[in-house]
Amino acid sequence: MILVLGGTGEARELAAVLTARGEHVVSSLAGRLADPVLPDGEVRVGGFGGVPGLTAWLAGHRPTAVVDATHPFAAGITANAAAACARAATPLLRLQRPGWTPGPGDDWRWVADLAEAAAVVRGTAFLTTGRQGVGAFAALPGRVLVRCVDPPTEPLPPGATLVLARGPFTVADELALMREHAVDVVVSKDSGGHMTAAKLVAARELGIPVVLVRRPPLPAGVPVVGTVAAAVAWLS
Repeated sequence: MILVLGGTGEARELAAVLTARGEHVVSSLAGRLADPVLPDGEVRVGGFGGVPGLTAWLAGHRPTAVVDATHPFAAGITANAAAACARAATPLLRLQRPGWTPGPGDDWRWVADLAEAAAVVRGTAFLTTGRQGVGAFAALPGRVLVRCVDPPTEPLPPGATLVLARGPFTVADELALMREHAVDVVVSKDSGGHMTAAKLVAARELGIPVVLVRRPPLPAGVPVVGTVAAAVAWLS
C-alpha cells in the first residue's frame, strides 16, 4: 500500500499511474473543498488528527511509503507528515511541482506572506490566493476582485466582488476578466503549475504587476521531486 497525501493535480496523476500498475493506493484528501476531484483508487477524506493520529494510522496500516503531494502552501500537513513518518519509520517523499519563474516583461514583487502582500497592494487588486487567508485583505480599500473555488469563510474586503471558479483558465479568459474589472495588480501564491499560470501571462500582456507570496520552507531531510515520473521512479 502507498499513502498519497493529495488534493493536487500531481497527486491525482500519481494515483492514476500507480493504480494502473496494480498498486494499492490510498489517497487522503483534507476535505476542505465541497466538491473535490477524486483520484483513482481508494480515497479517504478528512484529517488524521495531527501527528499522533497520522502516526497511529501508519502503525496500523503499514504502508510501504507515503508521498506528500499536497499543495505547496499546505505547510501544516507537510510538517505533520514528516514528523509522523519519522516516528513510524515510514519512507516519505515530497512531490512538489516547481514554482513559477519570471520571464521577460514580467513585473513580479515577492513577499513573505499574505499580510505583507496586503500591505503592498495598491489600486484594484485581483486576489487569487485561495479562500484560506483571504481575511488578511479584509481592510483593503476600494475595489477588490476575489476568485476561489469555494466561498471564503473569512471576511472579504468591503468593496469585494467574489468569483467562484475552478481552473484551468485560459489567457483570453484572464485578459477579459482583468479588463472587465480594471485590475491594477494581481496577488497570488507561488503555487506553480499550468492550471492557473494564465493569469501571469495576462498580467504581463497588460503591464500589470504581480505580488507573489513565497513558498514556506520544507522539512529538513525529506527527499523532494518535482514530477510524477520522478515520484514513480523513487517508489520503484
